[in-house]
Amino acid sequence: MEYESSSSIWDGVYYYPHLFGGLMLTAALLGLSTSYFGGLGFSSLPYMLSDLGIFHKKKCQKKRIRVYMDGCFDLMHYGHANALRQAKALGDELVVGVVSDEEIVANKGPPVLSMEERLALVSGLKWVDEVIANAPYAITEKFMNSLFNEHKIDYIIHGDDPCLLPDGTDAYALAKKAGRYKQIKRTEGVSSTDIVGRILSSLKDKKACENHDDSSSLPGIALKGSQSNSAHISQFLPTSRRIVQFSNGKGPGPNARVVYIDGAFDLFHAGHVEILRSARQLGDFLLVGIHTDQIVSEHRGKGHPIMHLHERSLSVLACRYVDEVIIGAPWEVTKDMVTTFNITLVVHGTVAENNSLLAGEPDPYAVPKSMRIFRMLDSPKTITTTSVAQRIVANHEAYLVVLSFSLLLYLNEFNVICVFLLD
Repeated sequence: MEYESSSSIWDGVYYYPHLFGGLMLTAALLGLSTSYFGGLGFSSLPYMLSDLGIFHKKKCQKKRIRVYMDGCFDLMHYGHANALRQAKALGDELVVGVVSDEEIVANKGPPVLSMEERLALVSGLKWVDEVIANAPYAITEKFMNSLFNEHKIDYIIHGDDPCLLPDGTDAYALAKKAGRYKQIKRTEGVSSTDIVGRILSSLKDKKACENHDDSSSLPGIALKGSQSNSAHISQFLPTSRRIVQFSNGKGPGPNARVVYIDGAFDLFHAGHVEILRSARQLGDFLLVGIHTDQIVSEHRGKGHPIMHLHERSLSVLACRYVDEVIIGAPWEVTKDMVTTFNITLVVHGTVAENNSLLAGEPDPYAVPKSMRIFRMLDSPKTITTTSVAQRIVANHEAYLVVLSFSLLLYLNEFNVICVFLLD
């Protein structure tokens, strides 16, 4: 403390020589000599002047930069997570706007996930600090002013892919004009449209497989669906750098209570977020095992998983409740695993896909059960990967009906015009 105060006064002499000289001259005129200061103790002078606040430097606290990014976040995938990770890197606090159901219907068609489910997914990401529900699809002047004035947003962020409104205008034109717009790079290899295509393709493969079983006695029948994975191969190329970007980079403490939960975590959804939250609350460190593509396919059937191992791993790693993942975890929790990872508790949700045991296959949780470290965990939500896929199919069929009806109206109108012209 004494050193800091002395430093401050000599800084004052350097930066304010005239002021300091004036003070000394005044002291001399009043008959105050250096012996007086000596009586006080020269070391006490800095404290006296410090109390006056004359030579104190103003410590400017750096303003925290708040950035905003919005989206529909329907069928949340690792591309969305990576976009929000990049957005957070452009500031100190990330505020995310989740577009309302009504705005999505008006601009893109009906969403697959409800607002509540999309909010759970976005809030569950480790890079998100605040969430604004029912955000508009386009950045209007009114909403932009609300972001700047009420939410104290410094910059609005979006990917380098174009975002156009139905009239062809740029949804972020106003933010760009205001000079408060920043851009991030889009994550290649995945999109919501791509995932819908994979789901529809996998269901087609499954139906073809069933037809193949029904007609297996007929010779010479070749089915296109017999090579399911070729129809929906992911274009994502995993790198160690991306995995590091998503990781916490921290291991459990010496006396940490390590909780383990495993699964496919395919089409990462709100049910996954909530069960991971519940599991994390039971300990200090949550370790998640992600099953291999082969294991998932063997237990769930042809066409599964929709997302491959590394895609699923990134989605789980992006969740704020997850500390570490095992990429390609075995189906069976062994004694060796429990010892290696110092697992205190193994949990499994009450709501899960139909992971039926194969013929002669042992209970995957036999070891933790025998060690009395296994617990069934009530799943907060009933949503599953299958139910999400079913919604997508229903939406797709409804879209085809609307498209067919529109086409009929168009053809009918075209025929009327043709008849009119012929007459």
